[in-house]
Amino acid sequence: MVRRFRIFLGPARFKAFVVLLGVTGIASLLLNIVADRLFWATAAQSLLLAVFLAGASYLILGRLTRAERLRWLAVIVPAVLAIVVASTILPHLTGLFVGAGIGWIVAGIFVFNSTGGPQNYKRAVRAMRKGDYEAAIKSITAQIKLETSRGEHYRFRAELYRLAGKLEAAKQDYRRMIKLEEQTAVAYNGLAEVELQGGNYQKAYEAAETAYEMSPEEWVAAYNLGMIEDRLQRSEGAIEHLSSALALKMPDSRHRLLAHLYLLRAHLRLGDSVGAAQALDAMKREKSGLEEWQVIMSADEAHALRDVLSEDVEYARDLIRDEKDLETTRVGGL
Repeated sequence: MVRRFRIFLGPARFKAFVVLLGVTGIASLLLNIVADRLFWATAAQSLLLAVFLAGASYLILGRLTRAERLRWLAVIVPAVLAIVVASTILPHLTGLFVGAGIGWIVAGIFVFNSTGGPQNYKRAVRAMRKGDYEAAIKSITAQIKLETSRGEHYRFRAELYRLAGKLEAAKQDYRRMIKLEEQTAVAYNGLAEVELQGGNYQKAYEAAETAYEMSPEEWVAAYNLGMIEDRLQRSEGAIEHLSSALALKMPDSRHRLLAHLYLLRAHLRLGDSVGAAQALDAMKREKSGLEEWQVIMSADEAHALRDVLSEDVEYARDLIRDEKDLETTRVGGL
């Protein structure tokens, strides 16, 4: 459970969460010792709880989609407000408000969860978390039979097929999604990733190029295309598209890390030692991204990622640790 939570948050946010928990927890314990001598100690403890909830909410909600973020805000915000009001305006009722706030969080989880998503999705997610991909695929297939024209269902099942190592089935589902939603860069991106996973670089390039043409403003499309161009040793294209992805403000350090690695290799292939050195410097500033990859790669569910990216992550690690230098760096590709 802790490892999954760490993967979800990422190393930097997880460390911040641990620090927040430690600071507020220790401060609350110290106030508990002097609670009999300081009339405001109880109110201060409530404020510390509100600070922890607010800080934890910020760290966690930042990793969620907009829809999930709104749902959890509806659960957490009333509880935090209740605790703050009690601590600052009605300190003699602090205990009552804290209890009500925590009670709302518990109740809200069930209330909002009961309306969120079909049961087949919930069963599929539970099975996926247990590593039972066959059961997860069976559940989402049942949902597809109910709603055959919903492209997102095929996308989810395609991801499950990828985790199960059934790449041809994943491709078929992405193609079904494309038929339902012709202008969907998401499906072409997914198809490119499956082809890349299978080592079919030219087909991966064609799908990624289509995705980029549809959504040039999306960093994922530019990043995927640049990564595949690195495999094909198309250095100019890799530099163009990876630079575009970075300019679009890639949110995760782990993706920026690999983007700089691929840029480094592209510059080396072109004999541009200055550009390669700049890419290396930028890559070394993404050490938290290396930590993220190391945590993610340790998960049982990450075997598909390991097949595609493990060598890149290991080489980035060696470069960051100065165990490799530019003179010995492999330029990658076929």
